[in-house]
Amino acid sequence: MTRVLIADDQALLRGSFRVLVDSAPGLEVVGEASDGVEAVALTRREQPDVVLMDVRMPSMDGIEATRRICAETAVRVLMLTTFDLDEYVYAALRAGASGFLLKDTRPADLLAAIEVVASGDALLAPSVTRRLVAEFARLPTGPVTRLAGVTAREQEVLTLIARGLSNDEIAARLHLGIATVKTHIGRLLHKLAARDRAQLVIAAYESGLIRPSAQ
Repeated sequence: MTRVLIADDQALLRGSFRVLVDSAPGLEVVGEASDGVEAVALTRREQPDVVLMDVRMPSMDGIEATRRICAETAVRVLMLTTFDLDEYVYAALRAGASGFLLKDTRPADLLAAIEVVASGDALLAPSVTRRLVAEFARLPTGPVTRLAGVTAREQEVLTLIARGLSNDEIAARLHLGIATVKTHIGRLLHKLAARDRAQLVIAAYESGLIRPSAQ
């Protein structure tokens, strides 16, 4: 059973999300928070698998709440917002979020996203991914950094992850077995102190290993 905490300052939306999540096999809501402060406190107490986190909330916004949750726990955060502005996407992922979806996402896609994030993978809506790449394009460029200890093969894998390829696609591109690809990804997560693929994408861009123009 995947345990979900819902954080949103609108009671009607919280209730709607609760009904949706509780109606899905294998998912259950373990708490609701109306602001970031309450979200952090409930996460500490309930230790859910996934937090559905609104960006704009009173007292403490969703990005700061995500930063605290990810710093203190292994709980995974899926950001939900009406807005797909660049600064929200980048800040949320830097804070440790494992996914970012718009609130107009179809119910079935939201439920699938919860399962994806709970399984340890990362998820971004296509429109959000495009904006994220645009944000990276505005960042100052420089020499490759932060990749000490990463082998040439691991850099190849990291580059393909940043370009959005799946494990199967990476395996086919590099002529490797799936198990070998997963081993490389596990080592990258460890060496770069990354929580998931979303954090690996950030590392690839911030290190200078890949540029948006390489997409």
